[in-house]
Amino acid sequence: MTRLNSSTRFHFLSVLFMFAVLLAGKAVAQNPEWTEPFPPHRIADNLYYVGSKDLASYLVVTPEGNILINSNLESSVPQIKASVEKLGFKFSDTKILLISHAHFDHDAGSATIKRLTGAKYMVMDADVPVVEDGGKSDFAYGRDKRNWYKPAKVDRVLHDGDEVRLGGAILVAHKTSGHTKGCTTWTMRVNDNGKTEDVVIVGSTTVNPGYRLAKNPSYPGITADYEKTFQTLKSLHCDIFLGAHGSYYGLEEKYARLKKGDHEAFVDPAGYTAFIADRERVFRQELARQLR
Repeated sequence: MTRLNSSTRFHFLSVLFMFAVLLAGKAVAQNPEWTEPFPPHRIADNLYYVGSKDLASYLVVTPEGNILINSNLESSVPQIKASVEKLGFKFSDTKILLISHAHFDHDAGSATIKRLTGAKYMVMDADVPVVEDGGKSDFAYGRDKRNWYKPAKVDRVLHDGDEVRLGGAILVAHKTSGHTKGCTTWTMRVNDNGKTEDVVIVGSTTVNPGYRLAKNPSYPGITADYEKTFQTLKSLHCDIFLGAHGSYYGLEEKYARLKKGDHEAFVDPAGYTAFIADRERVFRQELARQLR
């Protein structure tokens, strides 16, 4: 129980800082943990972590090439490349690029990664316009040039429930809208230590400052989308809990346990359930506040 409370506190502080960044604009401030290197590591089976201290990026390795989830900041690309290579893999073997959602801290590096690797970029339908215009059509941040980034052409438009397959790996795209219109939670199965385990990589459930849940002309249906997202997330079976930010699932603490020999450090179904319950509670509190 102490571990979950600690992770929740860390997540809360990280989200507060992220809010300040998004409100101020990326040119004004940036969370230093977004760019601080973090040791790349194997999570389970063919799934690896190649992100920074808080901006999560995942590598799925297959015999036919690799799948990368999240390109992060444009400045993150060299860090991701270095992490992939430190693990002994070739960055040029990246065949498919996916994202959790179309905010600059998760997709600004996509154009560069496409150029360097030739990877096919696959994005959830409702986030495609934002990705392809470099953030200009984002419902909350599109008017601020400081939140724009290099546009990237999408090679495959994904829809809720679509599968992404490569070399025996199967990832399922779950549309978990609200944070962005096409926010995506990824699931896959891994076989580790003789057990098959369900992996859930949460896109985001955060209600950012400035998001209007009631009478929002820039995003009609945002409240209904959040409601559906929580229903979807609660329906998923989770063994290994991951997310778009390392702070969502207590990356630092769990990595420390991994280094001490705990090969199931990332197996945390209780942590997943607690995280979703906490995020839904915060959402409902904010909705009630806006409806007053």
